[in-house]
Amino acid sequence: MIIVTGAAGFIGSNLVHALNRRGERDIVAVDNLEKADKFRNLVDCDLADFIDKRDFLGRLGRFRAARAIFHQGACSDTMESDGRYMMENNYRYSLALLEHAAAHGTPFVYASSAAVYGGSRRFVEERAHERPLNVYGYSKYLFDQIVRRRLADARHQIVGLRYFNVYGPRESHKARMASVAFHNFNQFLAEGRVRLFAGWDGWGDGAQSRDFIHVDDVVAVNLHFLAHPGQSGIFNCGTGRAQPFNDVAGTVVNTLRRLQGQPELPLAELVALGQIEYVPFPDALKGKYQSYTQADDTRLRGIGCTQPMATVQEGVARYVEWLWAQR
Repeated sequence: MIIVTGAAGFIGSNLVHALNRRGERDIVAVDNLEKADKFRNLVDCDLADFIDKRDFLGRLGRFRAARAIFHQGACSDTMESDGRYMMENNYRYSLALLEHAAAHGTPFVYASSAAVYGGSRRFVEERAHERPLNVYGYSKYLFDQIVRRRLADARHQIVGLRYFNVYGPRESHKARMASVAFHNFNQFLAEGRVRLFAGWDGWGDGAQSRDFIHVDDVVAVNLHFLAHPGQSGIFNCGTGRAQPFNDVAGTVVNTLRRLQGQPELPLAELVALGQIEYVPFPDALKGKYQSYTQADDTRLRGIGCTQPMATVQEGVARYVEWLWAQR
């Protein structure tokens, strides 16, 4: 059996779907369905069981023979101010699962985050470059430090994947924490325009740049480690390319224009038409916002993970087509 926590969430549900496509049916899904709409992400999945995340730790003894634990569950709200909740939910819960995996030799692959880098300008898996800007980033950072100390003596696989900016199907339940591409899509349908942040902190209008990675590529990296249980470590999970928010918005707008029988246009013309608009950078985000991220993928590629990573133009266009079909 394979355990997936956060199974009804964004990355977790995509992982469950991918496992099903590989013929895996003995999957135990763990999640919290207080936000019940997340169940929709699992309707077309085959599962062996579903367990509420609050009950799961008390039932861990039943799962000594699990083939692997994919721990995708976490509060990922970077604006969450309740540090006690964040540390209990993200750090302490993860630690309990790690202890169980260690006791039974179970491969353990968990979701870390590029938020551990915070205001850093280098995104290498080294402590010198890790400077979280919020308690979410700190919760991931602290767990990574525990893992680092245990890796040398571990007798089972432990893998931390530092996800960069993930986008793709099955994220609508994330509301304001959903991807830029998702929000751009809905803005354009509702208002006929996409709004981006104007320049700030040395960046031009819409030029703030991030490493945007399609969820299918994230899932493929997870599955690489399922197939290679001898590989352990903390790895960046991004494309290795930083692309500006202008690329995301331009791809969203042009894909929707194409789907509606209109010609695609260069960025300057989309701005001139008012289909991309720049708004002042909000004061509340100053000092708490990553204006630039780009995964250094040297370590991931170095262990033989050859998964091709979609560009924004490829991945976002595919995602917009999926969203369009779901309307």
